Amino acid sequence: MAREVMDAIEQQRHLLVQAGTGTGKSLAYLVPALLHAVLSDTTVVVSTATVALQAQIVDRDLPRIVDAIAPMLPRRPTYSLLKGRANYVCLHKLEGGYPEDEPEGTLFQVRAPQSESENLGQQVVRLREWAQRTETGDRDHLDEGVADRAWRQVSVSATACLGQKCPLKDECFSEAARNRVHEVDLVITNHAVLAIDIYGDRTLLPDHDVVVVDEAHELQARVTSAVTRDISGMAGRSACTQVRRAGVTPADLESATDGLDAVLRGEALGRVEGEISEELSGALDVMLSAANSLAAELGTLTPSPDQAGAVQTAKSAASALADTCERILGGDPNDVVWVSSWSDDDTRRTLHVAPMSVALAVRDGLFSRRTTVLTSATLTLGGAFDAVAMSVGLQGAGRVEPGVARRAQDPALAWSAVDVGSPFDYPKQGILYVARSVPAPGRDGTDAAMLVELQRLMESAGGGTLGLFSSMRGARAAAEYMRANTDFTVLCQGEDGLNALVRAFTEDPHACLFGTLSLWQGIDVPGLSCRLVVIDRIPFPRPDDPIISARSQAVSESGGNAFMRVSAPHAALLMAQGAGRLIRSHADRGVVAVLDSRLATKQYGAFFKRSLPPLWYTESSDIVQGSLQRLAALADAPTES
Repeated sequence: MAREVMDAIEQQRHLLVQAGTGTGKSLAYLVPALLHAVLSDTTVVVSTATVALQAQIVDRDLPRIVDAIAPMLPRRPTYSLLKGRANYVCLHKLEGGYPEDEPEGTLFQVRAPQSESENLGQQVVRLREWAQRTETGDRDHLDEGVADRAWRQVSVSATACLGQKCPLKDECFSEAARNRVHEVDLVITNHAVLAIDIYGDRTLLPDHDVVVVDEAHELQARVTSAVTRDISGMAGRSACTQVRRAGVTPADLESATDGLDAVLRGEALGRVEGEISEELSGALDVMLSAANSLAAELGTLTPSPDQAGAVQTAKSAASALADTCERILGGDPNDVVWVSSWSDDDTRRTLHVAPMSVALAVRDGLFSRRTTVLTSATLTLGGAFDAVAMSVGLQGAGRVEPGVARRAQDPALAWSAVDVGSPFDYPKQGILYVARSVPAPGRDGTDAAMLVELQRLMESAGGGTLGLFSSMRGARAAAEYMRANTDFTVLCQGEDGLNALVRAFTEDPHACLFGTLSLWQGIDVPGLSCRLVVIDRIPFPRPDDPIISARSQAVSESGGNAFMRVSAPHAALLMAQGAGRLIRSHADRGVVAVLDSRLATKQYGAFFKRSLPPLWYTESSDIVQGSLQRLAALADAPTES
């Protein structure tokens, strides 16, 4: 993989690399990236989807790699981590330069034992103490985490930041981090920062000629999320509060907010197809005018130092409302607009706007400007790179074979792909079991036959089960059933913090952990604590998902197969990630059980099986139960001290 990455960088050819868990892919791209940066006197950017991988790269991988290669280079390679401003404590806010996000009496009331306000107040006090001794101000360097609500009391967003006007800019943690990245060879960041660079909204990254995107299977979703916007009555009222704190009366914005709220209550929930209604367009026009007027008025103020933060925050809030209104009213054909509800009586509505596709933006903002390496353990779906390449704008842009002279339609978009395999012997280490005898899942939630089969498998395994469900309702129903019908400790997502649940699952070889999306990706439990991974059903997206339905409609209208181009790749990626929770080391053994018979009976089942790790396949419940019983005996066997 390292040779492939080096060749791609030297030939200025984009590269997609599938590299299984345990390959050492960070080593394989960091070495050539550092060599290129130092020898070419340039900068390379590495982008990841998760904080955990950033920490691994910065704290574990890079120190060892730099020590190893420094003697071979004219100078020692340097690197730094870059995050958004909201990830760093704001010293100016700590000194009262910004208004509190919550009324002080609520936030710091500490007399009521066990109350939420006590917990929140204590967290903020701890944050203030930590800010006096931290060297980085980075939230991830906290010994013990805090709630988002507490962190907001000591941080500011990028748009609310005073920047060079801040009286504490010379001591600012965020500014220090931004300054460091302009002096190093390698910058480690996240997909959200990369998205800002792609869309050209702001310049956060230094000049660079190579980008490595790790966890690249997440790129499309993370870029989409970064440029998704919403507007609601709640957002309008929050902006009004900020404006009043800045000493300005937001009468017009209050009226516009009430008007938008009333119109949204009359709109149908779900995706808005075609043009938005005249009523909604009118309400957004009024909101746009009021927000723009306030932003302009706030921009003319000359606030005192202790009011500068309040004015900037208010201006930022008003500008955000105006930008969202303008985008929705602009009617970009690539944008998807929908209405959602977040109250039981459907009276509290939010209007959202998101790009249907980010492929052209990623192609023009990333691939056409810089040599890019995309890597992940799950880049091939159905055995091919086509789906991922299409999602980021490379499909049809000129694929070439590694080592072959470039023959792309656009030389700047020449790309190649390679699967470097896995160090694991999947057919010997694990079994893929499809419960063909269980009826195909219906729409009414968890099926009784599925629960019986799940219980049978768990009892054979003696616990050690990670249950991956397509809905939280299904996970809770299964947890309740197993608690009532077995003696296992069944942990369920949402009943405690995710890290605490995973830790409890890891430490007890008989415990079981059930949950949804957060468990399908990113958790790492090597060893016999996780010897059975159960997937309740193929995780097809909801047909009423606004973005998925818009993509499907666009594919159908162009004569394509929307199911195989949109729904199947979405589900296959999740299944591949979920099945990948089983084998995490050379010593791991276990079973991935799919309790959805469609994987065996439907024609599209072959596509999904080609997307999964090449485990030994069976539809025999007896064979699987026997294997799980042997693994249970190993889990119970005493270990040598």
